[in-house]
Amino acid sequence: MALRGRLLVLLIAAGAILGLWLLISHLSLSALDEPGSVETYAATKAKRWMVGRSARGLLSPAPPEAAVSLASGRMLFGGRCASCHGLDGRTPTEVGQWMYPRAPDVGSPAVQQWSDAELFWIIKHGIRLTGMPGFGHIHSDDQVWHLVRYVRSLGAQPKQ
Repeated sequence: MALRGRLLVLLIAAGAILGLWLLISHLSLSALDEPGSVETYAATKAKRWMVGRSARGLLSPAPPEAAVSLASGRMLFGGRCASCHGLDGRTPTEVGQWMYPRAPDVGSPAVQQWSDAELFWIIKHGIRLTGMPGFGHIHSDDQVWHLVRYVRSLGAQPKQ
């Protein structure tokens, strides 16, 4: 019986190794290939969970809302974010369209569903392996909050 158990474990291990090898051999690291639905679903779920968890940490308080905050956010966006998300934030540039994952329309429901704390965290820290850089070393927390406000304002505008 012990021999049968060992053979069964060996067969299961061999099957798992074969399955993993088949899976890996069909995956592509190329950013030119469109990812499959399983990869997209798993990556999106993992990203949402990890950002949500990280954004629950200590964040600096948002500065008072003011027109100057929105104007500052618009200027910062034009200088730092427009190269991928487009000057209007709604139409990704050619570079942004061919990233994986694609640079999103920041006014879209997919982006607007992030909480302010999550948007702050994403802008400040970036998201590794997505092309989204972190701006925490070059922008103050107040400037990051100005960007959050500007991104929020784009969700209120219809896409043209």
